[in-house]
Amino acid sequence: MHEQLLLILGLLLLVMLLVMLAQRIKIAYPIFLVLAGLGISLIPGVPVLKLDPEIIFLIFLPPLLYEAAWYTSWNDFWKWKRPISLLAFGLVFLTSLVVAYTSQMLIPGFTLALGFLLGGIVSPPDAVAATTVLKGLKVPKRTLAILEGESLINDASSLIVFRFALAAVMTGAFSMHEATGQFFLVAGMGIVVGIAGAHIFYAIHRFLPTTPAIDAALTVMTPYILFLSAEHFHFSGVMAVVSGGLFMSFRVHEIFKTGTTRINMTGVWNTLIFVMNALVFVLIGLELPDIINGLGEISVMEGIKYGLIISLIVIVVRLLWIYPVAHLPRWFSEKARRDPSPGWKNPLIIGWAGMRGVVSLATALSIPVMMNSQAEFPMRNLIIFITFVVIFVTLVFQGLTLPLIIKLTKIGEIDHILPSHEQQAGIQMRLDKLAVQRLDNEYNEVLNSNSLLENLKNTLESDIKLHQNHLNSIEMCTNRQNDMAEYHKVMMDIFALQRKELFKMKREKLFSDDEIRKAESQLDLNELKITGNKHL
Repeated sequence: MHEQLLLILGLLLLVMLLVMLAQRIKIAYPIFLVLAGLGISLIPGVPVLKLDPEIIFLIFLPPLLYEAAWYTSWNDFWKWKRPISLLAFGLVFLTSLVVAYTSQMLIPGFTLALGFLLGGIVSPPDAVAATTVLKGLKVPKRTLAILEGESLINDASSLIVFRFALAAVMTGAFSMHEATGQFFLVAGMGIVVGIAGAHIFYAIHRFLPTTPAIDAALTVMTPYILFLSAEHFHFSGVMAVVSGGLFMSFRVHEIFKTGTTRINMTGVWNTLIFVMNALVFVLIGLELPDIINGLGEISVMEGIKYGLIISLIVIVVRLLWIYPVAHLPRWFSEKARRDPSPGWKNPLIIGWAGMRGVVSLATALSIPVMMNSQAEFPMRNLIIFITFVVIFVTLVFQGLTLPLIIKLTKIGEIDHILPSHEQQAGIQMRLDKLAVQRLDNEYNEVLNSNSLLENLKNTLESDIKLHQNHLNSIEMCTNRQNDMAEYHKVMMDIFALQRKELFKMKREKLFSDDEIRKAESQLDLNELKITGNKHL
């Protein structure tokens, strides 16, 4: 037990060091961790790691999906529902179909049912890989919204394809009519379970006397309970988690009423998701020796050849599908024509961001070893190896070249979106005006007798003027980008100086540590207004 715990802690420490190294050499950590895990697995004497697919699905998948749903903009999700649906459902089914028929013709002894099984495994891109690679790059908001929305749903559609293909292999029978009906039942009831469960947790958060710690703990429990509840009734656990996460995210302002709760929950989830993401990608690389050992009579070179061909197919099919999805609706829908045209750059970025990841590997590993007590499952080890090659090719090749493509295309915002600092100034000015109005209407009698309230009103009115002046200066500015960059540089220098002063105060012991920590927290919030979340 002690040795296993030491191994887990050692692996976690190694993952943290590798992530720091990836940041230093400026490579997205999912790509670097897969390469590092692969390199470590080839070192003689390193223990062979065997992943339990049930652990991957149960431990990692629910919180990763829930966190993605939580931070997805419902407005953006609904606005771009057409391309999201065509990618998450249409592209998954098309990719599964093309992979099925190609693998049947390409691989000796491969049946059509096995082809659909492989297609269901390799069809969904990985959400974490794409968003991590794109973080910090200048990508249009529409692109990110579509990729995030697609990643929430495509896992569900691909897992449903996998289920039906697995049943066809096991039983030797398949009915398209029955499969279609089952698909809508499984996905639809998964959504029902997710929303029903989310209502229960909504009531707990809102009406029971919780604390910030309890709220954070409940949010960690929620995706697991939603997932297990749906799977218990043989519905889609993925759709339950996604629908529940979207519902809770939309109601967040009602259930988490204090800043302490929100800050505490953000810290817990940032740490949890970071550790899970990092661990999952290094585990993919470490799994390779066990996958190779399972190939048996099939040579590694044959497996690589099949994997490269399937990788090429999933990349090409996505690129061919994305352009009709982006442009054809504009020919038939007046509503679609109201939005600016995506051009050729935006579909290219979305098409090239189709990197596969942990869901594909976990799905492949979940194929049963035996058909029954006497017969082994056909081609299981080859399917797992091909899946690994597809993950490796799409994640490393596409992941490393995606930033270069973004740089070469010089893509800019497609839709008219106000810069973040303008939006923040406008939002804060409205909030300050509301506060002043409230003070005048409800507390006018005590304003003159209470100096604290009088100072508050004066401060708010001063802030309103500052925000208005800031917005006016932005409109008059002819060199906005350079001015904002210089402004941010000066502010970051001031924040650094203020932190040094706080450290000096701590040594002087003139103020309590609690009060200094509060001042540090306020500095962090002020810095966050400048940097956004790119350092999180």
